[in-house]
Amino acid sequence: MISNRAQNLQPSETLKITGKAKELKRQGKSVVSLSAGEPDFKTPRHICDAAIKAINDGFHGYTMNTGTPELRDAIVAKLKRDNGLDYDPSQIICSNGAKQSVGFGLLAIVNKGDEVIIPAPFWVSYPEMVRLAEGESVLVRTSFENDFKLTPQQLEDSITEKTKAIILCSPSNPTGACYSKEELEGLANVLRNHPQIYIVSDEIYEYIVFDSDHVSILNVAPDLKDRVLLVNGFSKGFAMTGWRLGYLAASNEVVSAVSKIQSQETSAPSSISQKAAEAAYNGSLDEVIAMRDQFKKRRDFMVNSLNAIEGVSCFSPGGAFYVFPDISHYLNSSKPDGSKIATSTELCMYLLEEFGLALVPGDAFGEPNGLRMSYAASMNDLEDAMERLKKGLGSLLVQ
Repeated sequence: MISNRAQNLQPSETLKITGKAKELKRQGKSVVSLSAGEPDFKTPRHICDAAIKAINDGFHGYTMNTGTPELRDAIVAKLKRDNGLDYDPSQIICSNGAKQSVGFGLLAIVNKGDEVIIPAPFWVSYPEMVRLAEGESVLVRTSFENDFKLTPQQLEDSITEKTKAIILCSPSNPTGACYSKEELEGLANVLRNHPQIYIVSDEIYEYIVFDSDHVSILNVAPDLKDRVLLVNGFSKGFAMTGWRLGYLAASNEVVSAVSKIQSQETSAPSSISQKAAEAAYNGSLDEVIAMRDQFKKRRDFMVNSLNAIEGVSCFSPGGAFYVFPDISHYLNSSKPDGSKIATSTELCMYLLEEFGLALVPGDAFGEPNGLRMSYAASMNDLEDAMERLKKGLGSLLVQ
């Protein structure tokens, strides 16, 4: 008999859509997929070279559970250089991806029945990670008009005596929204009045910010440092998704707890990936900047194209590689055969099955009126996708 813990977990909607798209492709159907949250660029050459050297040098064994001293030194130097933050290597633990850092971080701080505030739209794994930690997710729906960002008043209204943590993701998956310095200051002012609350700050898209510099909550509220679990990694900015390398920067107390969990669950991440990550932080960012510039061009194309479609609205996201348009105009519409489309999930399945366009429904992220579209794809694919979307939406009869 499978455990209740496993049965209660929800499968990832993004993987479900991606899997369906791949199945249709295997059947010989033409499919354009904007469902995956993965850069379409190659890992920079100097990073690959460092991994090859590590292999050739025989760096094949287990490393320290928290990561190699050299990589943790490189992370500390990066946090100081790029973010103006002071950490000691003992306050860093490397993991098999930022996802693991978030999950193990929650396991370290959340007790059964504790509440964790999650602004919606949210990354699909956050509530399931809270569930695994036996906590309770408090989902706070944000608004399109505010670029889907949590306001101080919404935060205050969501806090109870059971609140243990809040998860902030900036730049955001799935919306691409970035909190400004002023917005983070507003949230920090609320959190100062509630010293029992940890802040899980997911900053994995830090290097993909277009219109301003990346701002961490610690830049505006250094006094909250002991309560912040800063999560980052290499997958997005360095196009290293398959290398599986992330890290957590936090208080010694939290890092020690996460280290105990990690030692029993996975041990340290790959030795080869750690050498590659060390090269990423110690080397040139020229290719990272070039990728970011390409993403910015794609963002502008997507936003302009979406806003040109009748009934679709899309704000211009400040980072990541997603747009999250409002498609509520097309909910409760009718297909050509007369059947209804009531939800964003039904709309996405219709677009996939009839027009070969794979998108992720807003339902998966806690926002029923939206869709997530990744522009980590070639301009040819993006142009094709926009044509398919226009045809698909144009085929519907709006009530």
